[in-house]
Amino acid sequence: MVMILDDRGAARQARHGAATFRVTLHAMIRPQPPTRRAILRYAALSGVAGLTPGLAGCVADGLVTDTVGGRAPERQSALDVSPVLLVATTRKAVGSPPKSPYFSSERGRGLSFAEVRLSAPDRSLIGKVSSVITDDWAVTAVPQVETGPGAAGAFAQAALGRDVLIYVHGYRESFQSAALSAAKLSDGIRFRGASGLFTWPSAAATFDYGYDRESALWSRDGFEDLLKALANSPSGGRINIVAHSMGTLLTLETLRMLRAEAGEAAMARIGAVVLAAPDIDIDLFTSAVERMGSDVSKITVISSTKDRALELSGAIAGGVVRAGAADRERLEALGVRVADASDYGGGLINHDLFLSNPDVQGVVKRAIGRASGGA
Repeated sequence: MVMILDDRGAARQARHGAATFRVTLHAMIRPQPPTRRAILRYAALSGVAGLTPGLAGCVADGLVTDTVGGRAPERQSALDVSPVLLVATTRKAVGSPPKSPYFSSERGRGLSFAEVRLSAPDRSLIGKVSSVITDDWAVTAVPQVETGPGAAGAFAQAALGRDVLIYVHGYRESFQSAALSAAKLSDGIRFRGASGLFTWPSAAATFDYGYDRESALWSRDGFEDLLKALANSPSGGRINIVAHSMGTLLTLETLRMLRAEAGEAAMARIGAVVLAAPDIDIDLFTSAVERMGSDVSKITVISSTKDRALELSGAIAGGVVRAGAADRERLEALGVRVADASDYGGGLINHDLFLSNPDVQGVVKRAIGRASGGA
């Protein structure tokens, strides 16, 4: 497997060959839904193979694991075991009690908190084969929403004693799509702590880039309140943040505020900060990073010079290159870690590789591991 090397100065391993490109291109083409007969036939054949003695290991969720006593332990995320997503949002809730789509694109009154119930993917054989016609994760219920001064503390209480992974989405995202991306990210890296989402009021529309940018910046106070509550929790764990696209602007601005107002004690609780395809003017990004001081070492940037979405946003913003599309050397000079994903993917957009490419997800996993004291 070709891996992305995200340590500074590390040499990049061999690039994808023609065969890998063909496999990637084929994977992007949505296959036709399998017939019931085909599913049952595949299940039967795989079942026979699963009973074959003498195998050194087996594949579970795409991971090769050694068998122990004839059984292969399944490596699961905490979210897969207990599918509850902790959500903090500045969106306006829909209905009381909440009803689908639960949160709108309108701006709410302050911060809200909800424990969102999800349905996990079907891990059975037939479920895996038929997954081409269904979404893996789904939002099933939002029992209640707490809005107001107690929302941030309620989130911190729900995550008490655990490390937390907070996903901050980007431009053109609904609450539902952001929640599913948070679930896919947490499950994809097999995160063992509490899975969280900070969702701001994106219009979820192609031509509302300006509204989204203003909504993201308007949400800074709410995000800062959440981070302060988590940092002040006496039995809380480490706070890891993965932000995507326009969500990286919100994240960087909020961390600057947190560092200035709450100081080193609060920043000490921040673990990994992964900025995936940051949709930020490179000059603004440089200014923000320079104000982070020693905390710049917490930041990992996943960049790509072939990100077509960032090319478009750069054109809209006056032609200044976006941080997520800048050259690796320019980013590394700022003191951040860089994972250059320019040679990965194979699609036309290449803007969400941290959700779709296992190697890029590995960058996120290693960043969190380093922040927790691992390798």
